[in-house]
Amino acid sequence: MRDRQVSRQDGRAQEFEAFVAGAAGRLLHAATLLTAEARDANPRARRLLTLALGHTYARWHRLRGEDPYDCARQFLAVRFARTTWHRHRLFGRDRPAPCGPLGALSPQERLVLVLRMYEGVAEEQTAALLGLTAERVHTVCDRATSLVLHPVRPAGPRAANAKVAPS
Repeated sequence: MRDRQVSRQDGRAQEFEAFVAGAAGRLLHAATLLTAEARDANPRARRLLTLALGHTYARWHRLRGEDPYDCARQFLAVRFARTTWHRHRLFGRDRPAPCGPLGALSPQERLVLVLRMYEGVAEEQTAALLGLTAERVHTVCDRATSLVLHPVRPAGPRAANAKVAPS
């Protein structure tokens, strides 16, 4: 009986290892986009990934047909929202400036954009996961997409040789 239990645990561990081998890279990239850290210097993203994989492993035997990737992604998103989104409102200036393509976005905008565009999560599912209305998710996603595609340039002096349009 004990041998059967050990064999079952080994099988679960191997299944989880196979899942991690296939999903960890994509989850780390999503976490790096969320934290707006550099790809090669992303300690917060790696911590998020570690917590998400630990949570998924703890639930592994209870998933019963659920997608483990979806479970890990949900935990990653919710953990990011709880720790960063709310902290940004209170202590936004204490952290170093985010970098990367999504660095100019707020944490909420990054979260919605990553879930919708990078992960392909439906608007309604994103809204339910974050506790927002679908309309709010749509608005935030549109704004974030616009800011990424057409960044706001800081006002500054014009170049000396820039042409000025006639009035």
